[in-house]
Amino acid sequence: MKETDKPQEQFEDMRILDELKNSYLNYAMSVIVSRALPDVRDGLKPSQRRILVAMNDLNLGPRSKHRKCAKIVGDTGGNYHPHGDQATYGTLVRLGQDWNMRYTLVDPQGNFGSIDSDPPAAMRYTEARMAAPATEMLEDLKHDTVDFVPN
Repeated sequence: MKETDKPQEQFEDMRILDELKNSYLNYAMSVIVSRALPDVRDGLKPSQRRILVAMNDLNLGPRSKHRKCAKIVGDTGGNYHPHGDQATYGTLVRLGQDWNMRYTLVDPQGNFGSIDSDPPAAMRYTEARMAAPATEMLEDLKHDTVDFVPN
């Protein structure tokens, strides 16, 4: 093989600081768009959707008994959302606060905090079940209209 037949490697000179800034900004924007902003189709963030799916798996509809939030958070973390339980519990609490949600998706029982920023009780003392709007959102889940993707 001749020297001229070898593929030529092309490297672009750039400052490492500029590359780090651009790469971090691209990563941060992708995280914000995929996790922190609500989806336009249902208005939910992925963490909120995962909590509702876990509650649906537990059959926690509006006519069922309330279940301990610790159980809901544990099932959510174990099956769908492998992050800290306190972050998941905070999301669950906000789904049940009528001053945070236009339509509450969780029917809370116990101390779920107050509008004056009082914190909620620990998850072992509170209970929840889905509110009617949440069951309407999940009504067609059993028809497998959307494929689940691995987490």
